Amino acid sequence: NREACKRFTDSLAWPIDILVNNAGLASGVGKIHDADMDDWEVMIDTNIKGLLYITRFISASMKERGSGHIINVGSTAGHEAYQGGSVYAGTKYAVRAITEAAKKDLHGTGVRVSAVSPGMTETEFSKVRFSWDEERAEKVYEGYQPLTPEDVAEMIHFIANRPGHVNILDSIIMPTAQSGATMVYRGEE
Repeated sequence: NREACKRFTDSLAWPIDILVNNAGLASGVGKIHDADMDDWEVMIDTNIKGLLYITRFISASMKERGSGHIINVGSTAGHEAYQGGSVYAGTKYAVRAITEAAKKDLHGTGVRVSAVSPGMTETEFSKVRFSWDEERAEKVYEGYQPLTPEDVAEMIHFIANRPGHVNILDSIIMPTAQSGATMVYRGEE
């Protein structure tokens, strides 16, 4: 909601030094030919528009001040698409492209722009994707040790705390058992 984002950023009493865009979700696993289009709208509104609106409103003051850091949380799905994930992957490819383009838009301003692209991380992600079907969601994380939210937070912390002359444009972080979007070793092979 663009107006809500604007109201929020206008209400801030101090400038933002570090913006972490961490809103994101997958809704459904329908294929391109039969997916629920309402799921598409939710993913596009959250994963792309939400990130764009907040970044637009915050980055202007960062540019003005000549400092700041925008860190976008993407996904390995922004590097490798998979069956049943066309729109989710599309939104995460968009996050990757927005990150790269924003870095170029802010070239020479002193503002850093980065992304963290996590793989399988045990959060509410799968519950949301499967409409809160807890049993189905739990199966996603069975048989291996997924990333934790703390693992991803550590990467964000690391990126945010590099010296001012260092900009990590993107980092891909996966559990050791994961080698691709849908390639997870669960001890079955």
